Amino acid sequence: MEDGNNNNIREALLLVKKEEVYYENCPGCKVDKAKHLTNGISIRNLLYIWLAVLCGTLPVCSLFPFVYFMVKDFHIAEREEDISSYAGYVGSSFMLGRALTSILWGMVSDRYGRKPVIIFGVITVVIFNTLFGLSTNLWMAISMRFLLGSLNGLLGPIKAYATEICREEHQAIGLSTVVAAWGVGLVVGPALGGYLAQPVEKYPNIFPKNSFWDRFPYFLPCFIISVFAFVVAIACIWLPETLHNHKDNNKSIDKAEALEAGSNNDDEAEEEKSIFQNWPLMSSVIVYCVFSLHDIAYQEVFSLWAVSPRRLGGLNFTTDNVGTVLAISGIAIIIYQLTLYPMVQKTCGPVTLARLTAVLSIPLLQSYPFMRMLSGFTLYAAISSASILKSLATETIATGLFILQNRAVEQHQRGAANGIAMTAMSAFKTIGPAAGGALLTWSQKRLDASFLPGTHMVFFILNVVEGVGVLLMFKPFLSVKK
Repeated sequence: MEDGNNNNIREALLLVKKEEVYYENCPGCKVDKAKHLTNGISIRNLLYIWLAVLCGTLPVCSLFPFVYFMVKDFHIAEREEDISSYAGYVGSSFMLGRALTSILWGMVSDRYGRKPVIIFGVITVVIFNTLFGLSTNLWMAISMRFLLGSLNGLLGPIKAYATEICREEHQAIGLSTVVAAWGVGLVVGPALGGYLAQPVEKYPNIFPKNSFWDRFPYFLPCFIISVFAFVVAIACIWLPETLHNHKDNNKSIDKAEALEAGSNNDDEAEEEKSIFQNWPLMSSVIVYCVFSLHDIAYQEVFSLWAVSPRRLGGLNFTTDNVGTVLAISGIAIIIYQLTLYPMVQKTCGPVTLARLTAVLSIPLLQSYPFMRMLSGFTLYAAISSASILKSLATETIATGLFILQNRAVEQHQRGAANGIAMTAMSAFKTIGPAAGGALLTWSQKRLDASFLPGTHMVFFILNVVEGVGVLLMFKPFLSVKK
């Protein structure tokens, strides 16, 4: 009898290997069937990914061009040099909230599906980003950002979704779409904040004095992003679910072969081992965290440095100027990620390409303080070019690490794995804005120092962090799953 059962199991497993078996009423099977029948990639699905990621990313940095002036309007800083420090607390609160809940949202997406977590995350943008724009004091601003970060858990599951919705040969394009939208959001968000903040001063013919817009000068960019999020939330109703809802949804071909050979117990134990013991995953997460710390600190420092007065080592830019520079970078990211990156990545590989761009971005970043010696068109051209190159380097590194993370785990662990990555990354990014703001404040108080005076010091420290990330990208630390 036992031999007969074993034969039946063996025959069933052979059927799984030779034929694709799809379960009726399983959304994941419907997606797998569509992938099996179509060699191409669905533009509609890429658009869903793009919109969801963009919606979740726009609020992250949209405040950077105007948070300096928002904190100044709160009248909490005793000296002008202290404004950057308080601005850093506002920026860090979002990442603190995300660090505390990302693993939870990853587990929820593994159990109940990617789609509900994505839709809920988009809805939180509508609510709490709007309330942030209505903040009247520092604590309200920090609270709304914290709630927005803690309740918006879509960025982890969407990375798992991007690999599941695409055929294996197209997964780099799926993850490149995530990073492209993410990168565009991180520059278009601040561009919107720069152009639309304080509309009464910039567009007096449309927004009169003593109106609602004068009382809440930073509401307009938040409101525009929230309206976009509301539209995306409706569009996500038609988002295909990729998670399987039957018990044996995670049985891969390799596992079937192992079971057929009679070694199912050992392989099951191997598959179910803790993802914390998965070094290819954890090493890529750690490297990702270091670069995330560098990235968010750079974004905070760049925006605050650009709007700071020249007597403090800044560029004395307006929020419009910052918005223009970041908008140009956003356009460059779209072109690069959707056209050039997939081809270069196939030639060089994600790890080699990430290492190369990380090394080249170090001298680029150290050139920033010298740009304050320029003026007029030359200054705008130089800072725009540097911003484009820095943004492309950031997206290249992030895309490569995303690919490594998702290749290191099976589907049933991807939500939790990306949740761990988001938690760790958010914890590091919690430090970034506050540390960046504090470092900029400190550097502006040492303009006459003999060693790395003024803002030379803050950009040097950013490069030290990036240098650590570069070293960790090599063996024996970084392990790549074959």
